[in-house]
Amino acid sequence: MLDNLLAPLRHLGHSSINAIWKLGMMSRFLLAILAHSGQSLLRFQLTIREVYFAGVLSLIIIVVSGLFVGMVLGLQGYNTLSRFGSADALGALVALSLLRELGPVLAALLFASRSGSAMTAEIGLMKATEQLEAMSVMAVDPVARVVAPRFWAGVISMPILAALFNVMGIFGGYLVGVVMIGLDEGTFWSQMQNNVDLHSDVINGLIKSLFFGIAVTLIAVFEGFDATPTAAGVSSATTRTVVTSALVILALDFVLTAFMF
Repeated sequence: MLDNLLAPLRHLGHSSINAIWKLGMMSRFLLAILAHSGQSLLRFQLTIREVYFAGVLSLIIIVVSGLFVGMVLGLQGYNTLSRFGSADALGALVALSLLRELGPVLAALLFASRSGSAMTAEIGLMKATEQLEAMSVMAVDPVARVVAPRFWAGVISMPILAALFNVMGIFGGYLVGVVMIGLDEGTFWSQMQNNVDLHSDVINGLIKSLFFGIAVTLIAVFEGFDATPTAAGVSSATTRTVVTSALVILALDFVLTAFMF
């Protein structure tokens, strides 16, 4: 009976210790990446190639998602604002919603789902097929050759993708508000211009996306490097990347919003 009562506590303690241990390992892994970043940045073509795979190949889902999110914001915002006679403020509503919150968060979630999972799977498969061990045997550091270029590619790509998401979202709001509903075009843009601040809205949103990029990419490369070298292990690592990244993005968004706004 006593063992049955203590079993949940043992499980909770074991899970807590594992989480703390993994957080410490991830911190050490980040320090290792930064220590070996000089080699990867000197061979910047490696990072540029990973920017293509992580950023350019994510453009379709980012652009299309941003457009439809902006169109939904335009419809919902107009329905809500028109009840209070403030439909002219639709441009400001769409822009502020995207620049402050929806743009960085949704772009980071899409980036984690597409590029983060791909990084984890690629590094995990390299580990499962012993390519990382072969690099070590040939005196090539796998952190400098494989991990660091992918890390910096994610950090570089994320703010750019978030900015493109915001641009397409605002364009989607314009299509709904001005083209479909018939709001005055000058009022739409002037309300946006008068209410959006460069520092508190645009710059802070880009800073958010930069932090999201660091967190998502670090989780992705760590899970791939730490994956069990089997097909099931790589699959589990990829799933953990997406789930953990989503939770970290939302938690980090709350912390950053509390400090910024």
